[in-house]
Amino acid sequence: MKPALVTGATGFLGWHVARQLLERGDAVRVLARPASAVRELDGAEVSRGDLRDPASLARAVSGCGVVYHVAADYRLWSPRPQDLYESNVEGTRNLFDAARRAGVERVVYTSTVGCIGIPAGGAGDERTPVSEAEMSGHYKLSKFRAERVALDAASAGLPVVIVNPTAPVGDHDFKPTPTGRIIADFLKRKMPAYIETGLNFVDVRDTAKGHLLAAERGQAGQRYILGCENLTLGQLFERLERIGGVPAPRVRIPYAVAYLTGVVSTAVSSLAGREPIAPIEGVRMARKKMWVRHDKAARELGFEPGPVDAALRRAVEWFRSNGYC
Repeated sequence: MKPALVTGATGFLGWHVARQLLERGDAVRVLARPASAVRELDGAEVSRGDLRDPASLARAVSGCGVVYHVAADYRLWSPRPQDLYESNVEGTRNLFDAARRAGVERVVYTSTVGCIGIPAGGAGDERTPVSEAEMSGHYKLSKFRAERVALDAASAGLPVVIVNPTAPVGDHDFKPTPTGRIIADFLKRKMPAYIETGLNFVDVRDTAKGHLLAAERGQAGQRYILGCENLTLGQLFERLERIGGVPAPRVRIPYAVAYLTGVVSTAVSSLAGREPIAPIEGVRMARKKMWVRHDKAARELGFEPGPVDAALRRAVEWFRSNGYC
């Protein structure tokens, strides 16, 4: 059996993709940077390298049948924004070039719901028009450009299937991700107030399963939203209050106040070289409710996500038992 290569397995979603492959008996190779810890993935082969190092990618993809490219520089602030483009855009191009030369049979590329168009007052899907001008901040713009790289590669003959996860939640959010940080900060009572927005949440285990389904059933050059429930941030906090026993914040911050706070916080942090408390990129993203539908993935992949509450419960238990709060 040819191994499957998983990038990003030292992170949240990539770890779950690798774990599910191992649990079903697949041979798994993970790409990990030299200093990154590969945790709780016994049986996986570790290939050390970096998306910015083409030679290491050639070694990683050699002999692989399927590549799951989950890795991304997922930050809403960086002292050097160019890092996001080097990893997310050029790193994706490097990996696809290596996969093409190695003759891999299928590539599943992990994009983001941020690349999906959202109609005013409604929910978007894979057909909703969207442009580069709508990408707020370096993370979303870098992922938008990376998705264009994936579509171009598919047009050139590389069998690339694109998945667009929404906001996965659950256990083993090591870093944590920005979404996981919301949950951890909530549990630590570090969120006395909030700016109202809307996100689509999904169990990370279902998102990982969606990747495996995309490899088996997805059409090259097509995009599939992997999501579940559209919730406002207030509704999320109400659920976390029931699950975690922590009072939900009641004060909602007007957007104008949040925007000013984000501008000042980001400017001060940029001078100090540390991450801002309220990154302006995150504030801008909050202005629009990122609500979507996953009908296409359900219809073409057989994607059937379960209730988000079970994933939120696992997230709360995991963050608490691992010292995050």
